[in-house]
Amino acid sequence: MSRLLNTSRHRHFLAKVWALTKPYWTTSEERWSAWALLITIISMSLLMVYFTVLLNEWNGKFYNALQELDLEAFWSLIGYFSILASIYIFFAVLQYYLTAWLKIRWRRWLTNVYFDRWLDNKTYYLMELRHDESDNPDQRISEDIDRFTDNTLSLSLGLLRSLVSLASFSVILWHLSTAVTFNLGDTEIAIPGFMLWAALLYAVIGSVITHYVGRRLISLNFTQQRYEANFRFSMARLRENSERIALYGGEETEKHFLRQRFTMVWRNFMSIMNTQKYLVGFTSAYSQAAIIFPILIAAPAYFGGAMQLGGLMRVVNAFGRVQDALSWFVDNYAALAAWRSVVDRLTTMNENMAQLTPPNLREKQHFDTTAHAIDLNNVTLGLPDGRSLINIDHLRLDPGQHTLITAPSGTGKSVLFRTLAGIWPWWEGQIERSEQLMFLPQSPYLPIGTLREALIYPERTTDQTDQALKALLKACRLDALAERLDDYDHWAQQLSPGEQQRLAFARALLKAPEWLFLDEATSALDMDTERALYELLAERLPDTTRVSIAHRDSLGAFHEHTLNLSDFKTPSP
Repeated sequence: MSRLLNTSRHRHFLAKVWALTKPYWTTSEERWSAWALLITIISMSLLMVYFTVLLNEWNGKFYNALQELDLEAFWSLIGYFSILASIYIFFAVLQYYLTAWLKIRWRRWLTNVYFDRWLDNKTYYLMELRHDESDNPDQRISEDIDRFTDNTLSLSLGLLRSLVSLASFSVILWHLSTAVTFNLGDTEIAIPGFMLWAALLYAVIGSVITHYVGRRLISLNFTQQRYEANFRFSMARLRENSERIALYGGEETEKHFLRQRFTMVWRNFMSIMNTQKYLVGFTSAYSQAAIIFPILIAAPAYFGGAMQLGGLMRVVNAFGRVQDALSWFVDNYAALAAWRSVVDRLTTMNENMAQLTPPNLREKQHFDTTAHAIDLNNVTLGLPDGRSLINIDHLRLDPGQHTLITAPSGTGKSVLFRTLAGIWPWWEGQIERSEQLMFLPQSPYLPIGTLREALIYPERTTDQTDQALKALLKACRLDALAERLDDYDHWAQQLSPGEQQRLAFARALLKAPEWLFLDEATSALDMDTERALYELLAERLPDTTRVSIAHRDSLGAFHEHTLNLSDFKTPSP
């Protein structure tokens, strides 16, 4: 039964590999050039195997010349070897270059595919909300895709080369085995293909022991990649929040957290190291024994005069090639373990991205963006864990109806905004809204780049002149930034929370949407600046309807209507 389960697991793993591999080679726009590159690389691999066969023949002639002290044959064979070696090196370098080129092209294509899956439909946001098994998607895209393409090509081509070498040198080894005989008493015994069977037995025993020694590496490598990514993310998060941590004086606590993260890294690495220690010890012994093993078997024939030195060296070389081919699993066990963990991480991410929104919820959602008003009917807002947050039987906001939304914290105000924005999937009911909506969160996102890029985000270009952009910054009380449009910086760290919120208002004035939703968008501003910015919106965007979430009563002057979400029926727990 366990064997059947193992077979099923292997088939399932190969199905995962095929699912990751198939699109590039069958449906991508690069498939024909990729196949041309691959066929060229395979052809070179076969040609290089052919050259190793020629070198095996050269071995026999060269050592026979040495045994017979034939100086003329010696120099002739040295010249022949130089030609063979030069051609072999040329094809080896060219094959490496073409393989690396194919790998980076495949990685580029697959990375773009994952970019699309991760960033489309707010998938990246939903994954963070759900805290699912796809930890550190950034690492899976930046590192695991690289490892997948590299390992898939190198392992596949290596296996192909091993199979061709096995076929080629098995014939040679079978032929050379005719000279190997044994004496059992007075009886001479000749086993057809004895050297081939010996190489096969040697490799099978080695493969079984290797799997037994190194089988834990698959799960350990998977875990190590997760721990390394978590550790890296913790340090990046520390850097991003350096000012807040410094103000709290939280250095010792952060050290404690980082040390905890790193402790998981080094403990798991110690487990890998201990497993790898036994694996390296065995494979090293296995490789060293393979050097002397064929000589010991062929020695009786050589010392008995049935085989010349050249024949002995051909046997040793051919045995080594067959044994290397049969030992592909032994030699690549650690790489296979790492490859399997990478495949599992990428396929897990794919599966989780495909299942972010439960199908039963999608069937109960009607979302229309062709209306001019905001209209909600029989809407229930929920949480990722399945709990309901608030019920809205009916809510309508008409264009020009500036509305202030109030309610105690935790009642669902921000969730309502996220649902209207189309980024919150845990709801059911009917929602109609305009397509021309813009949302200003409490903490605006500022990309690393020029101030111009931060100002016009998410657009990449603008038809506004520099003078117009400078005037806009000054109107939003950002006079000090007006002359810095082309400065490149990490603006989230350079600007205060109040400056960031003022920059977000400048974005809104640039975009001029039909509806503008502000979620505590002035919480870091003084009341005078808050009033000035709302007056600026009213003056420059007279056709934009404002809907604000705020805890300050002062904003009531800029909204004709007040909506208290506490008035809606909230489900009992």
